Amino acid sequence: MPSTPRTKRPPNPGRRRPIARARRIADRLAATYPGTATELCALVHHNPFELLVATILSAQCTDERVNLVMPVLFRRYRTPRDFATAEREELEALIRSTGFFRSKASHILGASEAIVMRHGGEVPRSMEELTALPGVGRKTANVVLSVAFNLPGLPVDTHVTRLSHRLGLSSSTDPVQIEQDLCGMLPEAEWGAVSLRLIAHGRRVCRARRPSCAVCEIAEFCPSRGKY
Repeated sequence: MPSTPRTKRPPNPGRRRPIARARRIADRLAATYPGTATELCALVHHNPFELLVATILSAQCTDERVNLVMPVLFRRYRTPRDFATAEREELEALIRSTGFFRSKASHILGASEAIVMRHGGEVPRSMEELTALPGVGRKTANVVLSVAFNLPGLPVDTHVTRLSHRLGLSSSTDPVQIEQDLCGMLPEAEWGAVSLRLIAHGRRVCRARRPSCAVCEIAEFCPSRGKY
């Protein structure tokens, strides 16, 4: 009896090796959102310290709101030393509209004092030194490293977490593990830009509730296409 010819299965992006998929995704995102990490960063800043403060303020707040607050804030205080000696009540009033202003003021005051006392008024350039500053975690440190200093760093926020899950690049819920998973698939020179491209794509296309799979530039590589 002649054998029945096998039906060729359509390609399944979910079965591709994650490293190969990560490379294709990174290339497509680079074409869609071109630029360096510095150029892609939505937080307006002029030096590493301004970026550090802006990133602290951006927690649970839109970049647009932070960009409105920053010019007013830095007209009043300019250097880490100015912030380290600022009156808490005045600082809180200036950043109130970003939300969680009391804790953010504490972080800015503490980080500024540490920068003055430990680093001669200059923002440090290593993960260990940055995360030793009050209120500075890995996400903020990675933003400063990759955007301000053009050093390896891959910030993981809610957008990066969501897209790394949907794209099958990480199954972890731990930001540090997600960072390690993504960093292990891509060259370190691309880490910062890849993160910012994922963030941009998460905001514009692959949104939390209603992702626009029909117009997604990386849908062909996505094992979650059409599932949300």
